[in-house]
Amino acid sequence: MEKQKKYGATYTIQAMMKISTPIFLLLVWVWSCKTDAPKLIELESIPFPKMENSALPSLFASDSNLYVSWVTMGNDTTSELYYSTLNSGKQWATPQLISQGSNWFVNWADFPVLVENQGNLLSHILQKSAPATFAYDVKLQVLPKGASQWTLNLPLHQDSTQTEHGFVSLVPYTSTSFFSSWLDGRETGGGSHDHAAHSGGSMSIRAAEIDLTGKVLWDELLDAKTCDCCQTSSAITDLGPVVVYRNRSDREVRDIAITRLVDGKWTEPAIIHPDGWEISGCPVNGPKVSAKGSNLLVGWFTAPKGIQQVKFAFSTDSGASFAEPVVIESTGLIGRVDVALLNEGWGVVSWMETKGEQSFLYAAGVNQAGEMGAALQITSLDPSRKSGFPQLEVLGRQVYFAWTEIIGEHKNVRTARIPQEAFLF
Repeated sequence: MEKQKKYGATYTIQAMMKISTPIFLLLVWVWSCKTDAPKLIELESIPFPKMENSALPSLFASDSNLYVSWVTMGNDTTSELYYSTLNSGKQWATPQLISQGSNWFVNWADFPVLVENQGNLLSHILQKSAPATFAYDVKLQVLPKGASQWTLNLPLHQDSTQTEHGFVSLVPYTSTSFFSSWLDGRETGGGSHDHAAHSGGSMSIRAAEIDLTGKVLWDELLDAKTCDCCQTSSAITDLGPVVVYRNRSDREVRDIAITRLVDGKWTEPAIIHPDGWEISGCPVNGPKVSAKGSNLLVGWFTAPKGIQQVKFAFSTDSGASFAEPVVIESTGLIGRVDVALLNEGWGVVSWMETKGEQSFLYAAGVNQAGEMGAALQITSLDPSRKSGFPQLEVLGRQVYFAWTEIIGEHKNVRTARIPQEAFLF
């Protein structure tokens, strides 16, 4: 019997006061599930650099720094990728340009990410390889430690097919390398993004190790048939890398799978939980994974038989097995899930959901016992594709959020943070 825990109460974070600094304090009273004692929570809105049409934020936390990258549209044809670091946890540093181009593929769900390893930065963009809509390559952007200029547009994949390559995940791996996974269309023959119409083979997922200068050390096929346009997600456990993604069976069941690099070999992909979601097209709603030691937390969206659900599951053996998932079930679930571990036994999860006439970003604490705390309403969001995928990260004792705010025709990245204590119960 599947364990299901529906959140019984949602607590809205509302503005209560404005202070003299650029940071706003927003307060909410939340009652503890165990003591019924009120708990005061601060949500700090962190002012974001003022830039026209900023969107597609990506957060990354190192041991001591929080990074954010985002994309702006300089004009109708030029895109620019920027990044910034958070100073003292309260203010973003002056934005730094990574790269710009007029031949990028810019997509609401398939966006650049940035990671750091030992002071070395790695990011990526998607660059068009042919006029066809879904013909583009992954190009790496590297800033080695101590360098003053980025090395641009290094190849991630070695094939030269004019097909789709994207939905990249990047994480630090060894002290001298990064790890990446991505969806690779070299066998598809290109063509339609309604992926049942591929004239060739199936979309696949691949992985690679990349040194600190951007050189690919090795790449390997992980699964020859995957869902075509859901994000991939990677993490490093005590045993090595794991990759989580949406699988695709011959009868179009698209459940979440995991594969692990153990003793130098990739394991056979295994379904984390058999949801049985049979769907003839890609839902564009990938999973997320976070790891500490041998502990994993995975979150995902699913809708078997039209029942919309968001699920979260823990593993304590580096992804070899998973506990029964915590399940959120609602007719208004949009998904766009993110996860982060606070420690080895506790995590924070976020998702989008529509309530009445509005849509919101929610977040809650979960633990290895299968318990879930109160769902906190972080912000209202446009439910359309324009708002993209909200981001969640943990640094120190704070939980950080980033999202794209839509006001009329304008897009603006917004960021905020909440103390970890808000998610412990």
